[in-house]
Amino acid sequence: MITNNTNFTRRQALAGLGGVSTLALLPGCAGAAYQAATPPAQANSATELLNDVAYRLLEHEPTRATTLGVDTGRYAYLRGKLEDQSPQGQEAYANTLREDLARLRAFPRPGLDIETLTNIEVVESAYELALDGFALPYGDTPVGNWRTAPYVVIQNVGAYIGLPRFMQSDQPVRDARDADFFIERMEAIPAALDGELTRIREARGMGVVPPDFLLDKAYEQMQVSIASAGRGELFSDYLRGALREADLPESHADRALALESGPIAEALSRQRDELRIQRGVATSDPGMYARPYGEEFYDWALRSSTTTNLSPDEIHRQGLEELEALHARMDPILREIGYTNGTVGERMQVLAADPRYQFAEGDEGREQIFAFIEDRIDWIRAQMPRAFTVLVDPNLEVTRIPVAEEAGAPGAYGGAGSKDGTIPGRFWINLRTTDLHRKYDLADLTYHETIPGHVWEGEYSNRLPLIRSILAFNPFSEGWALYGEQLADELGAYDDFKVGRLGYLQSLAFRACRMVVDTGLHAKGWSRERARQFFVERNGSKPQEVASEVDRYCSWPGQATGYKLGHSEIVRQRARAEAEMGDAYDFKAFNTAVILGGNAPLDVVGNTVSRYIAGATG
Repeated sequence: MITNNTNFTRRQALAGLGGVSTLALLPGCAGAAYQAATPPAQANSATELLNDVAYRLLEHEPTRATTLGVDTGRYAYLRGKLEDQSPQGQEAYANTLREDLARLRAFPRPGLDIETLTNIEVVESAYELALDGFALPYGDTPVGNWRTAPYVVIQNVGAYIGLPRFMQSDQPVRDARDADFFIERMEAIPAALDGELTRIREARGMGVVPPDFLLDKAYEQMQVSIASAGRGELFSDYLRGALREADLPESHADRALALESGPIAEALSRQRDELRIQRGVATSDPGMYARPYGEEFYDWALRSSTTTNLSPDEIHRQGLEELEALHARMDPILREIGYTNGTVGERMQVLAADPRYQFAEGDEGREQIFAFIEDRIDWIRAQMPRAFTVLVDPNLEVTRIPVAEEAGAPGAYGGAGSKDGTIPGRFWINLRTTDLHRKYDLADLTYHETIPGHVWEGEYSNRLPLIRSILAFNPFSEGWALYGEQLADELGAYDDFKVGRLGYLQSLAFRACRMVVDTGLHAKGWSRERARQFFVERNGSKPQEVASEVDRYCSWPGQATGYKLGHSEIVRQRARAEAEMGDAYDFKAFNTAVILGGNAPLDVVGNTVSRYIAGATG
């Protein structure tokens, strides 16, 4: 077990570990080598290699195979598997990444086309970043994903949250074989929960304990999950309904209830008991600066979240500069509509209190919000031929975030559906209170999460080779979604609703605030309250909204910095294209080139734009 030794600095401790994953040094691993379930295949072409690499990754994260709709044919067995959350399982995952990174680096490059070269470069970048994360002594490492989580179980991280949502939304139950796979996955849940439990116990042994306020949220949510499991509400009720809909016998649901109310509930209780122990030794310090190896973890989290080498000070400073520039655009609009006294943040607080822009309370307001979102989706769908030369037609659902998750969840999130189209893209909206949303800011949120944002972008990524559909990079994913908000404005979304443009600009300013607040929390010693007040006072954000936002940054350090950085880089690349191309520049062609280039690190996005410029000016 790694302990905090006062004779070593954090940086010295990590440097002494070299390039070896510290997971191999944890109890239960004993330095043993673990191999992937499927050995590497001999690849005669880059296409075969990339496909093999993709499925070897999915061996470790089989739920992603289901979400993508590729757990079919010879890979159907993945539909009944879960990720091995134990230290040994995580070390096996890291070993697979090392092997496949070496295979990619060794593959001959002469004769490969630009798209294939790009695909290889993207995978190499993702795997290098992930391996740096696995080499840290704690945390949950994203592989081509957006979440940088030092705490494996907390208010918005862990199987206790993710698996019920996944099983109820993405796990198919179409026939008897699917029902068998559903039960097989349920049988694997106790081991997954206990694997997480081992890791959070070991982290506590290193002195890594989450802030007390996050533990309070997680503990309360865990209590709800345990009670729900005892009643069969996490899995078996859903399965019973799906079996009836598919006209299948309900015996599988009886088995599911026994698993859920027995072994699964017991494993959840073991995690709850550990959270109680952690709460007894926790502090209120919100940032990584207060954790062992926190500086090293945050440095990696920023690299993973931004695909840059920017320092916390550089990101903090850029956030402040972008915030000032955006407020300079908001000020004249506020004056025009009669808000002339106070700072931009103060005036936006007054605007938020205006009943004209509030939704009704309770279920009436929730219905208003759903109707508003559907109207905006219909409008923006009709505008897409004006913005792209290649179009998609997303299968899209708007869904309320489960009530049990709302307290720890953001205001909304969204994502693409499966590659085969059977699972729709979704816009998850937090409706714990309708006061989270305003009529002047819900439109831009809709464009961000759906079209032309996350769901729209994901449809294009799903057309790429499988490994590119799996891998996503935070600054592109979120930067593109913000760029989608900008496109909506440029297409006329707010021409007849100036207050709506204020909401859009405040949304961009909110993301600039995130750059300041995230670095403030984790590198500059900010308190939780100071972080909250920065949003409220400087940007006029709603207190209820930013309370959960700030807590999210505490459990996902670095992630919040990628949004505005990614957006600013896409806008910078567009300005470059316009300047270099002159009359040859085309708005629709630029947007299409970037989105067809796929989700990638920011330097690869720049290469995509360079190829677009060269091809168009030839």
